[in-house]
Amino acid sequence: MRDSIRRVVAVVAGLGFALAAGPAAAQEAWPGKPVRWIVPYAAGGLPDTIARVVAQKVSESLGHPVIVENRGGAGGIPGSEAVAHAAPDGYTFLVADVGQVAINPHLYAKLPYDPAKDLTPVGLIATANLFLVANAGVPVKDFGELVALAKAKPGQLNYGSSGVGSIHHLAMESLKNALGLTIVHIPYKGTGQSVPALVAGDVNIAYSAMPSIAAHVKAGRVKVLAVSTAQRSPTAPDVPTVAELGVPGYDFAPNIGLLAPAGTPAAIVSRLSQEVAKALKSPEVARRFAQLDIVPIGNTPEAYAAGIRAASEKYAQAVKASGARID
Repeated sequence: MRDSIRRVVAVVAGLGFALAAGPAAAQEAWPGKPVRWIVPYAAGGLPDTIARVVAQKVSESLGHPVIVENRGGAGGIPGSEAVAHAAPDGYTFLVADVGQVAINPHLYAKLPYDPAKDLTPVGLIATANLFLVANAGVPVKDFGELVALAKAKPGQLNYGSSGVGSIHHLAMESLKNALGLTIVHIPYKGTGQSVPALVAGDVNIAYSAMPSIAAHVKAGRVKVLAVSTAQRSPTAPDVPTVAELGVPGYDFAPNIGLLAPAGTPAAIVSRLSQEVAKALKSPEVARRFAQLDIVPIGNTPEAYAAGIRAASEKYAQAVKASGARID
């Protein structure tokens, strides 16, 4: 009788241990299949470039492929919505810029996802500089001459952006407002269209990250006049910041981060955050980012969340000042 009781107790204890260990074992087993990083833009832009460089290194560390999937269009909304409504199982993530998490909520009257409620920050991957560039045919040598030309010919210059409400649009509108300039906005569907338009002379000036314009700068098809961020670029130290050139506090940077569907297990979010940070410290990624004028960050989910909140406040004001609104 006593032996039977001991056997029952042993079985029950074993079941209890198995139940308690089950969730932990399941999390430790992650990932058990390929992981998707959705970029809500077409291939070739800054978010896509950053995602592909980092995903390759993270794949090696995880032992499973990290597949970068492009779902471009409509200001990044369809791709962002797909992740926001995906199963929170640790196999779908969003590679987002400030548009998805800090601009769109203030730009669109109706947004099919709420970044604050539907997405969980994993970490800020990197940031970059936006360079103010002009077509080679624009008769200016520097930023001062551009401002003088714009004031002398109000409404005769134009600029291209990657869309209404994009960081390129808001950065230029803030510049115009600060200096009292009248420059016509021509929105495109992404840098894949706006940069070729600049090179062709269809638009006079634009903001762009270096990966999209490096070859054109080298070939002399466009000229660099200023940089939008608070600090000068380490890869272009001779290019002054807009703040230095007369607009104090001016600072627009296309931060690129990683987010998960809300409800994704904290252990998976933490693990991926650490894997991204580790990848950013690798010599291969550091070297490639330096070539592309990209600054690696790799912070914690908590730090990224705080950064998103601060950015949301900043861009709420920028959107309001620009007058942009999409119903």
